[in-house]
Amino acid sequence: MPFDYNLDFTRTDFRAHPELYRVGRGEQGVLLVQPYKGEILPHWRFKDAAAARASAAAIWALFEAYLQNDDFVGADMARKFLQMGFTRARRYANHTGGKKYAGPVPADKKGQSGAHGRPELPRTARPDADKVEAAAIFKQKWDEAKAQPEYQRQKAAFEARYGK
Repeated sequence: MPFDYNLDFTRTDFRAHPELYRVGRGEQGVLLVQPYKGEILPHWRFKDAAAARASAAAIWALFEAYLQNDDFVGADMARKFLQMGFTRARRYANHTGGKKYAGPVPADKKGQSGAHGRPELPRTARPDADKVEAAAIFKQKWDEAKAQPEYQRQKAAFEARYGK
């Protein structure tokens, strides 16, 4: 099921109400779903390979702890932060200043990712090698998270229970 952007994210505790969570696609909801956003975001850094290494390790530890506590929503949010580390580091490697699209985000699309009809800005001629390495660090952990057997088991159980 698609991510539901109509929920009251300022008041919803997804640990208390996992039935409201939807995996969605990609990184949907990564900066909305509490209390996980508040627990994971302070560890999320991608400015260079050293920061990415420490960040990915901290987020991975949270991922494992969520799985150990049978908290699929938390594990999925940690997976999304690892994915977002990869995508943001790649964006900054390819686009000076990290701005990928020209122009403002349309008002009805605020908080959502994507071009929304805007043209992509030119890529830098030589990607930032440190950001490329940072992206690779996150990509490895993101791939590990997706393939982790306990994550896959809990995801299947979550989808079977909540139909999402």
